[in-house]
Amino acid sequence: MDHIIPKQPAYGHPEKSKYNVSIPVYLILTLITCGIFNLYWNYMQMEACNYLLNRQEFKFSHWILFSIITCGIYHIFYQYKMGCAIVEIQKNNDKDISDSLPVISCLVTLFGLSIVVDCIHQYEINKIVS
Repeated sequence: MDHIIPKQPAYGHPEKSKYNVSIPVYLILTLITCGIFNLYWNYMQMEACNYLLNRQEFKFSHWILFSIITCGIYHIFYQYKMGCAIVEIQKNNDKDISDSLPVISCLVTLFGLSIVVDCIHQYEINKIVS
């Protein structure tokens, strides 16, 4: 049975602010650590989406394991799924909706630019939590 995250009150989301991160800082940290910091960045994006969806949609351990087993193919699916989750969050929060985000996420990742997709996802998450 999946763990259900308790619903937070509609006012004063102190938890939300921790998901609003600096894209340039995270990008630089990812580059200078040769991608290792990107694992943490993806973890934080999963946590943000789980919190904002109010359910346990993403599990870091599943993502890393399936990405390794499938030689990265699962990561392409994950980027698509993360794009779908962000669109759902946008709809739930009456924000501007990026309907093409899932497809763009998948295509850009296919071209080996998943770091760009991480930046796009973080930009959308930052807009939601700010």
